[in-house]
Amino acid sequence: MQTLLIALLSGVGFIVAYHTYGRWLAHKLFRLDANAETPSVQLNDDEDYVPTAKSIVFGHHFTSIAGTGPIVGPALAIMWGWVPALLWVVFGSILIGAVHDLGTLVVSLRNRGMTIGEIAGRVINPRTRLLFLFILLFALWVVLAIFGLVIANVFVAFPESIVPVFLQIPIAIWIGLKVHRKGGNLLWPSIIALFLMYLTVWFGAACPGLEWTGGWLGASIQKLNATLAAWPVWVWAAILLAYCYAASVTPVWILLQPRDYINSLQLISSLGLIVVGLTVAAFWGGVSPVPGAGRMPLEIVAPALNTSPLNAPPILPFLFVTIACGAISGFHCLVSSGTSSKQIKCETHAQFVGYGSMLTEAFLATLVIIAVAAGIGFGWPAKFGTLAGAELWHKLYSDWTTVSGSAVGAFVVGAANLLEAMGINHTMATALIGVLVASFAGTTLDTATRLQRYVVQELAATFAPKISPTSLAAEGYDTEFDRGQVVKSHSWNPLVWLTNAHGATFFAVITAFALALFPKPGDPWTWATIGKGGLILWPLFGSTNQLLGGLAFLVVTFWLWRRKLPIWSTAIPMIFMLIMPAWALLSDVARWWHKGQYILVVVAVMMLALECWMILEALLLWPKANGVMEKALPPLPARSSAMKPSAG
Repeated sequence: MQTLLIALLSGVGFIVAYHTYGRWLAHKLFRLDANAETPSVQLNDDEDYVPTAKSIVFGHHFTSIAGTGPIVGPALAIMWGWVPALLWVVFGSILIGAVHDLGTLVVSLRNRGMTIGEIAGRVINPRTRLLFLFILLFALWVVLAIFGLVIANVFVAFPESIVPVFLQIPIAIWIGLKVHRKGGNLLWPSIIALFLMYLTVWFGAACPGLEWTGGWLGASIQKLNATLAAWPVWVWAAILLAYCYAASVTPVWILLQPRDYINSLQLISSLGLIVVGLTVAAFWGGVSPVPGAGRMPLEIVAPALNTSPLNAPPILPFLFVTIACGAISGFHCLVSSGTSSKQIKCETHAQFVGYGSMLTEAFLATLVIIAVAAGIGFGWPAKFGTLAGAELWHKLYSDWTTVSGSAVGAFVVGAANLLEAMGINHTMATALIGVLVASFAGTTLDTATRLQRYVVQELAATFAPKISPTSLAAEGYDTEFDRGQVVKSHSWNPLVWLTNAHGATFFAVITAFALALFPKPGDPWTWATIGKGGLILWPLFGSTNQLLGGLAFLVVTFWLWRRKLPIWSTAIPMIFMLIMPAWALLSDVARWWHKGQYILVVVAVMMLALECWMILEALLLWPKANGVMEKALPPLPARSSAMKPSAG
């Protein structure tokens, strides 16, 4: 009952926070206005800027921010105990993470859908814009390189998830075309899409329940799954990045929006199934790994607190960078200001999309903690036989250096055990959770590709030859709306080519693939080992990602400061999120230096230098900025009468 109570109290806490603190932020601090014209309406191009229904934007935002971060982080950080992990998820998301996501979303809405890097140039100064964009370029480069590996590992470990993930693409295109062209109510298309998606999961799980037909269909699917799971990691990286290229250059309503939306339906319903399974297991117990044994009681088998796990870094500050997406993640500011702000059609939807999505993700992280702390106690037969309970947990979590490779698996098995407690077939239960993880990672990957495209275009437009350089200098900054000032006739210039959507996306996927092609540090160059190059720089990502969150808070705080609005709700989290990640990164630098990992040291020092430079620029300007508004945006060009409004 303890585990069920934790889930219920956390869920209620998130709902209360949304309707109290979230409402205060939306209506009193940011003063959202239902009558304000949003960027998606002002700049509607039917490609990137598309006015969209609130539920679809929520689905896109939620699935984009909730990659494997809220799964891997809590599943790993639970080594320090489930209590500190849970406290950071609950209070971090309410007071820091959701404020960060909402704040960056609102500031972008008020700046024509600009990315957070562009806005930094407006509210602080042009140099911070470039510093911010280079930090974003690095962070997204690592994300693109590593997420292909993450998805490939899920495919290898849980091959039942492969076919459903790819079958969902045509379902997404169907619902995108139907809703965008014909409009109308989303209810029936959503129900049909959800049914088809669960049907694909059943198919990928080799059609359990049809064994009476002779089993030929199930055997054929299992053979297909095994064949696909045996493909090398670099092949999957190439396939996934090729898909991301298509998703990035096509209008958002064709693939990106609908896939994220239908995935959100499946993912949220799957979370509901986990809660139902948790309830059943709490009252009647779960299935034992010992054949013929009775049901096992549900109990927390992880320690409440363990400050010194074997080979683990200290809980302070590393808890706050290990659990990122479930509490606060700098990557979210890219989604808020990069894609979601270009789709919201009514400003008041920002609370639901920004604050609400983060709390939903936090609830996912809460369920991950419960699944790993208690659900895993029912056993992991495929890996540990009949071992179960606290003995299994301590064997699985005996050493920090080895558990990172099985953290995702611990959640998949623990959550599947909860589903199995309510009578769902074991293979089907594993497939459901495996698809959940792969889908989260996939939707983050395609959104990250689009975000990297924006960053590359913005940087290229800054340095490419301009029609009127003096007029841009007078503005004091370059914005993405200045791309029209680039001299297109200089097509031989690679910077001009990179201002194009196809050129920027090609650059994004090729550079990510180039990094991914390297083998893991210490491995030889073979066809079997390449494809894991993202791991070279991945140790940097946790701290730099959280520092990015602190810098995003800095931009939002400056925006409030210039308007003489209260800053405590963003300034306090800003200070916390600048100190903790920097502390962790400095600790890592010392450790990497002693281990001779000089590439990590050099890149870490460069990142710290860029971020310190940006903070210094802000500190120098801070006393002069209170009540002084940034320069007004240039007027928009006259809108074409032929511009087609979007359905939604």
